[in-house]
Amino acid sequence: MLDYSHNGWLVAASLAVALMAGFTGLYLTHGASRLDSQRRKFVVALAAVILGGGIWSMHFVAMLGLQLPILFYYDALITLISALVAILMVGLALLLLHFRPRTMQTIVGAGVIVGLGIVVMHYVGMAGMELCRPVYNLTDVVIATAASVVLSVLAIWVAYDNRTQRNILLGTVCFGLAVFTMHFVATGLTDFVATDSPGGAGPALNNQVLAMGVTVSVFLICGAFLLTGISFIGPEPALETAEKPEPAPQSDPAPFRAGVPFEREGQTFFAEPARIAAIRAEGHYTVLYMGQEKLFCPWSITEAETRLEPEGFLRAHRSYLVNPKHVSSFERHKDNGTCYFDGVDALTKVPVSRSRLPDIRDALGL
Repeated sequence: MLDYSHNGWLVAASLAVALMAGFTGLYLTHGASRLDSQRRKFVVALAAVILGGGIWSMHFVAMLGLQLPILFYYDALITLISALVAILMVGLALLLLHFRPRTMQTIVGAGVIVGLGIVVMHYVGMAGMELCRPVYNLTDVVIATAASVVLSVLAIWVAYDNRTQRNILLGTVCFGLAVFTMHFVATGLTDFVATDSPGGAGPALNNQVLAMGVTVSVFLICGAFLLTGISFIGPEPALETAEKPEPAPQSDPAPFRAGVPFEREGQTFFAEPARIAAIRAEGHYTVLYMGQEKLFCPWSITEAETRLEPEGFLRAHRSYLVNPKHVSSFERHKDNGTCYFDGVDALTKVPVSRSRLPDIRDALGL
């Protein structure tokens, strides 16, 4: 077995890369649910490249800091595959989060996929080492996987349970720690032995050539981080930051006559309340689910609940209002429930919390 150590500066740099990539990817998707399908796909793809590329870059920045007593190389093909695996798996998680109803099961599933993506990327990347072979057993892999999955689920849950700037920052820290912790837990459980034969599938990369590729990747991540960071700390468009004042408890809001407002291509339109199946909170704003459409509404969830109470809308969950007339079926669980919808393409079901269960059941005649 070979003795090894790490360059402290590169260890710190690897954590910084993971944090910058995490912030950029998580903030880039902020508000993506309000975009039309094509633009949302583009944003998700871009975020997947940044987050997956950040996982890959963090790994190889840390590997550049790995100090072994022998010269070793990397197989270029396997190194490329490790990057693509990370991007694809993170992309799959983001597709679930932005194209499926965002339930707790979806959030946990996306977190598990991200955690497994970090693990797979790490061990595929390690498999690309030439003239030096990593040695580990199944227990080592299970421990590293558990650390990665738990921290990744925490990161996705924090960042997506409530899409505020505070949650995105906390999710960034959790994501960065997930990537960083998994790498060094796995590396700490790995031994290295010298081998005589390179046995690579592609051309060999030495540390100098690899450093050039990693530097370009980190440069792009830093650039994207600066661009998103300016939007995060600076003034944002009115639709993204302006909070509508909550109505005073002692007075009702002014009645609305035109319908429920929603934004499309820079214009405000109005929807008939009876056509709306459900409303979901999106930060300080809401999303309307109406047939095949998913529309951005400038009302907060509290304002929507107050204004639409005469129309029969009920709060089913802290993040959802439902129109009982559109509920096609209901499922009772142990201490909560689920409302299901037919003909609402963007939303198939809405969770019902325990505290809201009696009102929903009463409205459905159960």
